Amino acid sequence: MPVSIFDACIPTFLQMLTCQRAILDKAEAYAAERKIDESILLNATLFPDMFPLKRQIQIMTDFCSRAAARLSDSEIPSSDDTEESFSDLKQRVTGTLDFISRLNPEQFQGSETKTYDIPLGGGRKKKMSGQNYLFHFVLPNVIFHASTAYGILRHNGLQVGKLDFIRPPK
Repeated sequence: MPVSIFDACIPTFLQMLTCQRAILDKAEAYAAERKIDESILLNATLFPDMFPLKRQIQIMTDFCSRAAARLSDSEIPSSDDTEESFSDLKQRVTGTLDFISRLNPEQFQGSETKTYDIPLGGGRKKKMSGQNYLFHFVLPNVIFHASTAYGILRHNGLQVGKLDFIRPPK
């Protein structure tokens, strides 16, 4: 039986976002316990030419919300990228979870073969089928930015493991 775009996209996004929000909870508690200014962790990178933690979360949530909107033929939510605290980032993740939780499978019907004009940055665009867009562009980016955010926090001493990354809290 073929997997629908909805089934490949929405449960995966819900899992990744829920895990990231729980990791951000742990990071906030870690910073408070250790008396670390949140801005230090929020602006931390693994290497100087990388985006900081807060930008990794912003990009991850943008990929989830924009892809879900495009593939469901819904209006793409806007975001200002003004988060400066763990609380702000958790609100952003929660907002993304709320948005994608309201979508239903019927809204995604036909999206696998529909052609989308995807902005790539710098004014460039690429035409992709919904299936290629999700499997070859969106999901790799979501996983990359979630993994990088996890790696930044782990590198800075947060005690998290693989299960924190893949298993949503109950």
